[in-house]
Amino acid sequence: MPNELSKAEVKLNEAKIDKILEKYEREAGGLIPILQEVQETCGYLPEGILTYVSERSRVPLSKIYGIVTFYAQFSLVPRGRNTIKICLGTACHVKGAKRVLAKLEEALGIKVGGTSSDSKFTLEIVRCLGTCFLAPVMMINRDYFGKLTPDKVGKILEQY
Repeated sequence: MPNELSKAEVKLNEAKIDKILEKYEREAGGLIPILQEVQETCGYLPEGILTYVSERSRVPLSKIYGIVTFYAQFSLVPRGRNTIKICLGTACHVKGAKRVLAKLEEALGIKVGGTSSDSKFTLEIVRCLGTCFLAPVMMINRDYFGKLTPDKVGKILEQY
């Protein structure tokens, strides 16, 4: 894996991960919150870290991979510091979300699912952000931007 943490980087994170594991050790069903906190600590869930979690928690690695590949909140590759989610649901699609997406891809130099070379942005699509009255709409982290046009993209990205 090209984006994998080195053994030294895994070692540096072990103490943090041990604290996370201790926090949830008595909780049935604690694996998802463990993985959420580990991802928050590492920025994503690299193989070496998942192997360490598996060994320390005595949960088979196959079960851990089953969880992290099932839930969209988990990432096995590094992500940008800011996550852009652009809605391509019906209302947004009809109101021009594809043109906004094309402008985002051009401005960031990435395709959907990618992370910019400066690790500043990861671009994702979603089917609904629940704000159809603002269509087309996107979210950057927890901030919503509505009534988008391709011309507004650059100014919005500058805020991050």
